[in-house]
Amino acid sequence: MSLARRGLIAGVLGLLGGCSPAALLNTTVSRQGYTLQPDIPYGSDPRQKLDVYLAEAPRPDGRSVVFFYGGSWDSGSKSDYLFVGQALASHGVTTIIPDYRVYPEVLYPTFLEDCAHATRWAANKVGTSKLFVTGHSAGAYNAMMLVANTPYLAAVGVDRATLAGGVGIAGPYDFLPLTSRRLIEIFGGADRRETMPVSYARAPLPPILLLHGTADTTVRPFNSERLAATWQRAGGKAELKLYPDVDHIDIVGAFSALLRKRAPTLDDTLTFIDRP
Repeated sequence: MSLARRGLIAGVLGLLGGCSPAALLNTTVSRQGYTLQPDIPYGSDPRQKLDVYLAEAPRPDGRSVVFFYGGSWDSGSKSDYLFVGQALASHGVTTIIPDYRVYPEVLYPTFLEDCAHATRWAANKVGTSKLFVTGHSAGAYNAMMLVANTPYLAAVGVDRATLAGGVGIAGPYDFLPLTSRRLIEIFGGADRRETMPVSYARAPLPPILLLHGTADTTVRPFNSERLAATWQRAGGKAELKLYPDVDHIDIVGAFSALLRKRAPTLDDTLTFIDRP
């Protein structure tokens, strides 16, 4: 992000009383085009709740999205992603945004199991063939671990091979060895290949779309490049789009009206969802 853009956002944050970047993006949200159904339980834990952005003019085929937010598997809140739910639902795509348990309450793979339960809730409502599993950053990791050839969805009674597809936005899919003490604790070791989505790119595989900014220094673009290549070698359909000069926050911020011109994240996601 340029110093000029940092200054602009910092100035707007100041006008808004020093609110968070997510709060800034959410101030630009239109309240039209969807109905928000908040805090629906999908499990018994306080973190196992989800928000549904019900499209008022849904796509004719009823295609819907589960969106998992990022936060390094130790933070995050569904309420911070109002701008994502609104953007998709106002374009006819009902969107489910769950909370899930994070570190230090849980370690790998419990957060994936929570995401699987949230996906089952969504699949029971709309059907797997109409459901796309999506996410940003750590949430993209979660999404790709569910759509890859893993047992997490099968364990909750969902056939992942029948999902409509997956969208990964700036996700870490092949980032070993770990050097952060916190991540080593979360994943149970520094070099466990069984924790990486690229290790599960084996047929059968639903189609995926991977989006990444070339200016992303938080999660390097090679993560998406490697997953796309591995997916394709396994016979799966994987589309990769790299956005020049777009960073880790811009790419998800581009769902909002405030930053929509920064990247075609929304348009590319909708195009992928609309494909036969």
